Amino acid sequence: MAFNYARERKKFEAEWQKLRTQYMDTIRYQLKTMNRQYGLYSKTKVSMKNNLISLLDQTFPCVNTLFSSPAREDGSQKWVDFAASFWHLDCVRGLNLAAFTQRYQKWCKRHGYNFSSGKAAEIHEGAKNQIALLPKDAMTKMLIHQAIEQLNATSKTVELLRTEMNRLAQQLPEYPVVMAMGGVGKSLGPQLMAEIGDVTRFAHKGSLAAYAGVDPGANQSGTREAKSTPSSKSGSPELRRTLFLVMSALLQTSLADDPVFQFLDKKRAEGKPYYVYMTAGANKFLRVYYGRVKEYLLSLEPTD
Repeated sequence: MAFNYARERKKFEAEWQKLRTQYMDTIRYQLKTMNRQYGLYSKTKVSMKNNLISLLDQTFPCVNTLFSSPAREDGSQKWVDFAASFWHLDCVRGLNLAAFTQRYQKWCKRHGYNFSSGKAAEIHEGAKNQIALLPKDAMTKMLIHQAIEQLNATSKTVELLRTEMNRLAQQLPEYPVVMAMGGVGKSLGPQLMAEIGDVTRFAHKGSLAAYAGVDPGANQSGTREAKSTPSSKSGSPELRRTLFLVMSALLQTSLADDPVFQFLDKKRAEGKPYYVYMTAGANKFLRVYYGRVKEYLLSLEPTD
């Protein structure tokens, strides 16, 4: 029997496509599993942070408000590092201004932070006006340092998961399309892809909105039908949470040319309640997401 090149090529392409789909399914499953861990550790981080602030309010009140520097790539924060060294008011006010400024300068150099003599004076003056409820002793120091170690370990895990989620998401074909959408970044983009999965599994835009639970719910009885209906909230709570974070990012960045922001801003200007316009914006976002991503994925499929 003669070799049929076209038939063998078609067979090979079908087998390759099958293997590729299986690989993508594995990536999506790993990404979703990692996102659930990310959510768990993020909640733990918030709990650890609140615990540390609560303890510090008894030794160095408001120390967490002294610095506004963003967290570093490893999750560490300046105020937490500062509290590890200056964990009690007496660590500051027990020194005169010159001595504290010198010690603070050495601390900044050791930890790689910018030094400001004005900030040193501000901290020293503020410490003199505060009251500590717990004594400066070994037991109090142990409690503070233990809380800091737990927070730093959890923060490091959160950032590691965030980095790995982005690395995994980059292997998915829709990554560039999703990352180009307004309100989406290296954190929320992978979370969206993790919770939505393969968008082609949804029959239409409404199916995706229903899966997220941001579709209008039924609100009628007999011949009566309400003009405004709440969302069903019967879908994925993880996806809804991520969508609300995306909506918040859109409102903060105020991208005037973004269709979802325009829709959000319009609903907000109409005086709609917060939850109403945020849910409506999430619905609009998913419809745009569905259209753009599905069109892109279909364009990648081989043609005869």
